[in-house]
Amino acid sequence: MSRKNESTRNRILKSAWTLLEKGEGPVRMSDIAKAAKISRQALYLHFPNRADLLIAVTRHLDEVHDVEARLAESRMAPSGVKRLQAWIAAWGDYIPQIHGVARALMAMRDHDAEARAAWEGRMAAMREGCAAAVAALEADGDLREGLSPVEATDLLWSLLSVRVWEQLRLDCGWPQERYIAVTQETARRALVGG
Repeated sequence: MSRKNESTRNRILKSAWTLLEKGEGPVRMSDIAKAAKISRQALYLHFPNRADLLIAVTRHLDEVHDVEARLAESRMAPSGVKRLQAWIAAWGDYIPQIHGVARALMAMRDHDAEARAAWEGRMAAMREGCAAAVAALEADGDLREGLSPVEATDLLWSLLSVRVWEQLRLDCGWPQERYIAVTQETARRALVGG
Protein backbone atom coordinates (compact mmCIF):
# COMPACT_ATOMS: atom_id res chain seq x y z
CA MET A 1 0.00 0.00 0.00
CA SER A 2 1.38 3.40 -0.88
CA ARG A 3 2.14 6.00 1.78
CA LYS A 4 -0.63 8.24 0.39
CA ASN A 5 -3.21 5.40 0.55
CA GLU A 6 -2.10 4.49 4.06
CA SER A 7 -2.46 8.10 5.13
CA THR A 8 -5.97 8.29 3.63
CA ARG A 9 -6.93 5.02 5.30
CA ASN A 10 -5.72 6.29 8.69
CA ARG A 11 -7.59 9.55 8.20
CA ILE A 12 -10.77 7.59 7.45
CA LEU A 13 -10.32 5.42 10.55
CA LYS A 14 -9.61 8.42 12.78
CA SER A 15 -12.62 10.29 11.38
CA ALA A 16 -14.92 7.31 11.93
CA TRP A 17 -13.52 6.85 15.46
CA THR A 18 -14.18 10.51 16.29
CA LEU A 19 -17.73 10.39 14.91
CA LEU A 20 -18.52 7.20 16.82
CA GLU A 21 -17.19 8.65 20.07
CA LYS A 22 -19.39 11.73 19.68
CA GLY A 23 -22.38 9.40 19.94
CA GLU A 24 -24.71 11.57 17.90
CA GLY A 25 -26.61 8.68 16.32
CA PRO A 26 -25.86 6.38 13.40
CA VAL A 27 -22.66 7.17 11.54
CA ARG A 28 -23.15 6.98 7.79
CA MET A 29 -20.49 6.49 5.13
CA SER A 30 -21.24 10.00 3.84
CA ASP A 31 -20.58 11.42 7.33
CA ILE A 32 -17.24 9.65 7.50
CA ALA A 33 -16.23 10.74 4.00
CA LYS A 34 -17.08 14.33 4.84
CA ALA A 35 -15.13 14.20 8.13
CA ALA A 36 -12.13 12.63 6.35
CA LYS A 37 -12.35 15.27 3.60
CA ILE A 38 -12.63 12.71 0.80
CA SER A 39 -15.36 11.72 -1.62
CA ARG A 40 -17.69 8.82 -0.87
CA GLN A 41 -16.21 7.06 -3.90
CA ALA A 42 -12.72 7.38 -2.39
CA LEU A 43 -14.03 6.01 0.89
CA TYR A 44 -15.47 2.96 -0.88
CA LEU A 45 -12.10 2.32 -2.51
CA HIS A 46 -10.66 1.75 0.96
CA PHE A 47 -13.70 0.11 2.56
CA PRO A 48 -16.18 -1.61 0.24
CA ASN A 49 -18.95 -1.45 2.85
CA ARG A 50 -19.79 0.08 6.18
CA ALA A 51 -19.43 -3.19 8.12
CA ASP A 52 -15.82 -3.53 6.96
CA LEU A 53 -15.15 0.06 8.01
CA LEU A 54 -16.69 -0.33 11.48
CA ILE A 55 -14.76 -3.55 12.05
CA ALA A 56 -11.58 -1.81 10.88
CA VAL A 57 -12.19 1.00 13.38
CA THR A 58 -12.34 -1.47 16.26
CA ARG A 59 -9.12 -3.11 15.08
CA HIS A 60 -7.53 0.32 14.65
CA LEU A 61 -8.31 1.02 18.31
CA ASP A 62 -6.50 -2.21 19.21
CA GLU A 63 -3.45 -1.06 17.24
CA VAL A 64 -3.44 2.47 18.63
CA HIS A 65 -3.78 1.22 22.20
CA ASP A 66 -1.33 -1.67 21.62
CA VAL A 67 -3.65 -4.42 22.74
CA GLU A 68 -0.96 -7.03 22.12
CA ALA A 69 1.28 -5.45 24.77
CA ARG A 70 -1.71 -5.20 27.12
CA LEU A 71 -2.34 -8.93 26.77
CA ALA A 72 1.28 -10.06 27.14
CA GLU A 73 1.16 -10.52 30.91
CA SER A 74 -1.99 -12.61 30.69
CA ARG A 75 -0.64 -14.76 27.89
CA MET A 76 2.67 -15.36 29.71
CA ALA A 77 1.15 -15.98 33.15
CA PRO A 78 2.65 -18.98 34.96
CA SER A 79 -0.70 -20.24 36.29
CA GLY A 80 -4.40 -20.16 35.51
CA VAL A 81 -5.16 -17.98 38.52
CA LYS A 82 -2.51 -15.45 37.51
CA ARG A 83 -3.78 -15.53 33.92
CA LEU A 84 -7.31 -14.83 35.13
CA GLN A 85 -6.14 -11.87 37.21
CA ALA A 86 -3.99 -10.45 34.41
CA TRP A 87 -6.77 -10.92 31.83
CA ILE A 88 -9.25 -9.03 34.02
CA ALA A 89 -6.76 -6.19 34.54
CA ALA A 90 -5.92 -6.00 30.83
CA TRP A 91 -9.52 -5.97 29.63
CA GLY A 92 -10.84 -3.87 32.50
CA ASP A 93 -8.21 -1.19 31.90
CA TYR A 94 -8.91 -1.30 28.16
CA ILE A 95 -12.62 -0.53 28.50
CA PRO A 96 -12.08 3.19 29.28
CA GLN A 97 -9.96 3.48 26.11
CA ILE A 98 -12.67 2.04 23.85
CA HIS A 99 -15.76 3.12 25.77
CA GLY A 100 -16.85 5.86 23.36
CA VAL A 101 -16.81 3.58 20.33
CA ALA A 102 -18.25 0.67 22.33
CA ARG A 103 -21.13 2.83 23.55
CA ALA A 104 -21.90 3.96 19.99
CA LEU A 105 -21.84 0.44 18.55
CA MET A 106 -24.02 -0.90 21.39
CA ALA A 107 -26.54 1.90 20.85
CA MET A 108 -26.72 1.23 17.09
CA ARG A 109 -26.64 -2.56 17.09
CA ASP A 110 -30.37 -3.18 17.55
CA HIS A 111 -31.22 -1.30 14.35
CA ASP A 112 -27.97 -1.49 12.42
CA ALA A 113 -26.70 -4.85 11.19
CA GLU A 114 -23.27 -3.45 10.33
CA ALA A 115 -22.77 -1.96 13.80
CA ARG A 116 -24.00 -5.24 15.30
CA ALA A 117 -21.44 -7.18 13.22
CA ALA A 118 -18.62 -4.90 14.38
CA TRP A 119 -19.65 -5.14 18.03
CA GLU A 120 -20.21 -8.91 17.93
CA GLY A 121 -16.79 -9.39 16.36
CA ARG A 122 -15.12 -7.49 19.19
CA MET A 123 -17.13 -9.33 21.84
CA ALA A 124 -16.26 -12.68 20.26
CA ALA A 125 -12.57 -11.77 20.57
CA MET A 126 -13.10 -10.71 24.19
CA ARG A 127 -14.92 -13.98 24.87
CA GLU A 128 -11.91 -15.88 23.47
CA GLY A 129 -9.78 -14.16 26.11
CA CYS A 130 -12.23 -15.29 28.78
CA ALA A 131 -12.17 -18.84 27.42
CA ALA A 132 -8.36 -18.85 27.45
CA ALA A 133 -8.30 -17.77 31.09
CA VAL A 134 -10.83 -20.46 31.99
CA ALA A 135 -8.88 -23.09 30.01
CA ALA A 136 -5.76 -22.20 32.00
CA LEU A 137 -7.68 -22.65 35.26
CA GLU A 138 -8.98 -26.01 34.05
CA ALA A 139 -5.50 -27.14 32.93
CA ASP A 140 -4.19 -26.40 36.42
CA GLY A 141 -7.08 -28.27 38.04
CA ASP A 142 -8.28 -25.01 39.61
CA LEU A 143 -11.66 -24.57 37.91
CA ARG A 144 -14.45 -24.69 40.47
CA GLU A 145 -16.04 -28.12 40.70
CA GLY A 146 -19.50 -28.32 39.15
CA LEU A 147 -18.84 -25.41 36.79
CA SER A 148 -18.24 -26.37 33.17
CA PRO A 149 -15.67 -24.46 31.13
CA VAL A 150 -18.49 -23.08 28.96
CA GLU A 151 -20.43 -21.90 32.00
CA ALA A 152 -17.29 -20.39 33.52
CA THR A 153 -16.56 -18.57 30.26
CA ASP A 154 -20.16 -17.32 30.12
CA LEU A 155 -19.90 -16.04 33.68
CA LEU A 156 -16.55 -14.32 33.18
CA TRP A 157 -17.65 -12.81 29.86
CA SER A 158 -20.76 -11.37 31.52
CA LEU A 159 -18.83 -10.06 34.53
CA LEU A 160 -16.43 -8.24 32.19
CA SER A 161 -19.11 -6.68 30.00
CA VAL A 162 -18.91 -3.01 29.12
CA ARG A 163 -22.38 -2.55 30.65
CA VAL A 164 -21.20 -3.83 34.05
CA TRP A 165 -18.17 -1.51 33.83
CA GLU A 166 -20.50 1.42 33.02
CA GLN A 167 -22.79 0.64 35.94
CA LEU A 168 -20.00 0.34 38.48
CA ARG A 169 -17.69 3.09 37.23
CA LEU A 170 -20.11 5.66 35.81
CA ASP A 171 -23.41 5.04 37.59
CA CYS A 172 -22.04 4.01 40.99
CA GLY A 173 -18.86 6.11 40.85
CA TRP A 174 -16.34 3.36 41.62
CA PRO A 175 -12.70 4.32 41.02
CA GLN A 176 -11.08 2.29 38.21
CA GLU A 177 -8.64 0.61 40.61
CA ARG A 178 -11.52 -0.53 42.82
CA TYR A 179 -13.44 -1.86 39.82
CA ILE A 180 -10.42 -3.98 38.80
CA ALA A 181 -9.72 -5.26 42.33
CA VAL A 182 -13.33 -6.23 43.10
CA THR A 183 -13.83 -7.80 39.67
CA GLN A 184 -10.68 -9.86 40.10
CA GLU A 185 -11.76 -11.04 43.55
CA THR A 186 -15.32 -11.78 42.42
CA ALA A 187 -14.08 -13.81 39.44
CA ARG A 188 -11.58 -15.70 41.60
CA ARG A 189 -14.27 -16.63 44.12
CA ALA A 190 -16.73 -17.61 41.39
CA LEU A 191 -14.39 -19.59 39.16
CA VAL A 192 -11.54 -20.97 41.26
CA GLY A 193 -12.13 -24.11 43.28
CA GLY A 194 -10.85 -24.81 46.76
